[in-house]
Amino acid sequence: MKQILPNLSRYKIILGSNSPRRRELLAGLDIDFEVKTIPGIDESYPPTLPLEEVPLHIARKKAEAYIPSLAPDELLITADTVVLNAGEILGKPKDREDAVAMLRKLSGHTHEVVTGVCLTTKEKTVDFSATSSVCFAALDEEEITYYVDKYRPFDKAGSYGIQEWIGYVAVEAINGSFYNVMGLPVRLLYRELKKF
Repeated sequence: MKQILPNLSRYKIILGSNSPRRRELLAGLDIDFEVKTIPGIDESYPPTLPLEEVPLHIARKKAEAYIPSLAPDELLITADTVVLNAGEILGKPKDREDAVAMLRKLSGHTHEVVTGVCLTTKEKTVDFSATSSVCFAALDEEEITYYVDKYRPFDKAGSYGIQEWIGYVAVEAINGSFYNVMGLPVRLLYRELKKF
C-alpha cells in the first residue's frame, strides 16, 4: 500500500501523548505511529510567559523529556492544548466543582483554544501552534451539571470535549480548526509533516 507521506518512510513516528483524542486524530491522517508516554512531565511555565505561548512551551518541555530515549530514526510528536478565557488559562479541572466553575465561565462567551505542537528528531525540531475561537451559548446550571456528571470531562482543558454532548448543544460558532479544539490541528500537522 502506497504511503501518503513517503518522506516519512525513514522515520518511526512516535506520539508522545496519553490523549485518546490525539490518537484518533493522528490515526485519521493515515500515518503509522506508536504511542509512548512518560509519566510526570513537568508542565509548569514562567508566570511572565504570554498565555497564548504556554501550550507551545509545554509541548517543547514534553519533547525534551523524550529526547534522551529517542532513537535516530524516530520522529516524535508532542502537543499541549489550553483554553483561554477572559485572560485566564483554563486547564484540566481538579475536580467536579472546578469543572462546573469552568463551564460557568465559558457559558455565553467566546474563548480561544490554543494547541502547541512539536515535531522532534535527534537532529531537528519544528514547532508551531494553532488558535481557534469558540463561541459558547449560555448554559443553565442543569445543563452544566448534567454534562459534568455524565461525561466527567476531568482530562480535558476547559472541562469540555467539543465532540461530546456539550459540543452539540453549546457551540454556536467556531473560527479556526474544529480538530484543534479536540486537541490536534491536523491540517497544520499534515502540512508540517509533509515538509519535514
